[in-house]
Amino acid sequence: MSVSDRPVSPLATPPAEVPGHNLFAGRKAVVTAAAGTGIGFATARRLLLEGADVVISDFHERRLRETREALEAEFGPQRVLAVVCDVSSTEQVNRLIAESAELLGRIDVLVNNAGLGGENLLTEMTDDEWDRVLDITLNSTFRATRAALRYFREADHGGVIVNNASVLGWRAQRGQAHYAAAKAGVMALTRCAAVEAADFGVRINAVAPSIARHPFLAKVTSDELLDELAEREAYGRAAEVWEIAATIAMLASDYTTYLTGEVVSISSQRA
Repeated sequence: MSVSDRPVSPLATPPAEVPGHNLFAGRKAVVTAAAGTGIGFATARRLLLEGADVVISDFHERRLRETREALEAEFGPQRVLAVVCDVSSTEQVNRLIAESAELLGRIDVLVNNAGLGGENLLTEMTDDEWDRVLDITLNSTFRATRAALRYFREADHGGVIVNNASVLGWRAQRGQAHYAAAKAGVMALTRCAAVEAADFGVRINAVAPSIARHPFLAKVTSDELLDELAEREAYGRAAEVWEIAATIAMLASDYTTYLTGEVVSISSQRA
């Protein structure tokens, strides 16, 4: 049976977004690459729905300002702060963690969402393309994780880090060698960092989404490929960004206190 001949799943229609349950009342969180309409924004919004105060970060000042204004309109100006940060800069990442701790009073959760995609065959890929994707996707996660772990070690109150990986860290796809290599690196970094972070009470996990369709993704991936990937899913659709964000929130919450160094796949793909 071809994909197009499969019966329509009862789960093909996305459910309504789950309301907040106050999982993060009194807690403080930082989300990188949160501007725009993608997973970062959805994660910041989910943490706010769950009661956290949140610092959102991005390198794009106008989009960051607009994102902050949108979240302030829903949750109030006291709970949303914004810090401009280029995650390719160690200096700016270190400043993000230090400034966030000062603005919020403390940091309980860091979500490393920053990443950069693209599509090109390996034979046509330039060094610059490879280096840029690896730097923004993998190296930035290293920089922020390092800075946060130094903060958590000194603060001595524990904490949680959740990294955004991808199922492409496990699976092969044409034109995605740089992105897949970077996301596989995020998975390995998550596992190794978690072992070290346990020494001072910090949990580190990652999510590996298959496909969550949003406008930013459409800028770097063809509609034809996105349609094909969505049709392969058992539900016959891509995830909603809030569905990814809800899983990130679960990993950052007290529902997963014995979970560290793990990568949770967010996918309905058939085996």
